[in-house]
Amino acid sequence: MRKLKANEIEVKVKKVNDKGCLLLLYKTARVDMQILDETYGQENWQCDYKTINGVLYCGIGVWNDPAKTWVWKWDCGIESRADEDGNEKKGEASDAFKRAGFKIGIGRELYTAPFIWAKVETVYLKESNKWVLKNPFQKFFVDSIEYNDAGEISYLLIVDEKGNKIYSGRKQ
Repeated sequence: MRKLKANEIEVKVKKVNDKGCLLLLYKTARVDMQILDETYGQENWQCDYKTINGVLYCGIGVWNDPAKTWVWKWDCGIESRADEDGNEKKGEASDAFKRAGFKIGIGRELYTAPFIWAKVETVYLKESNKWVLKNPFQKFFVDSIEYNDAGEISYLLIVDEKGNKIYSGRKQ
């Protein structure tokens, strides 16, 4: 399975405190679908959903032509995006799909990401008793990424929406 490209990796803020924020890397279900299409062809993979004990599972099946059978990888998802529009289940389905994609090999290199701490401006909100980004619209992007021979992230550059370098790190 090919490695993720910089423009296929999303960056989200996980935690904020007085010194900055913790950033996490992730992939979207659309990226997984694109890689499955590239790798196996549009007609040679499929997905299926099942609820087991109230938990939604997604399976991704890929066609194994020599064996003339489908090979399946399954995983569950968790609800997300509590937005009062009913998108919690959509988030759960997407999460299950992405987790099944990891089992097939899509984006496993994200597990080798370094600890990404961004020194950005934050403010404390007394009313909610929490730290938030001073600019609530600040976005972060993977500008470039490199991998070593073991398939691990060896270099990572993250920038903000203005192109300012937020994080740069090279694994030795």
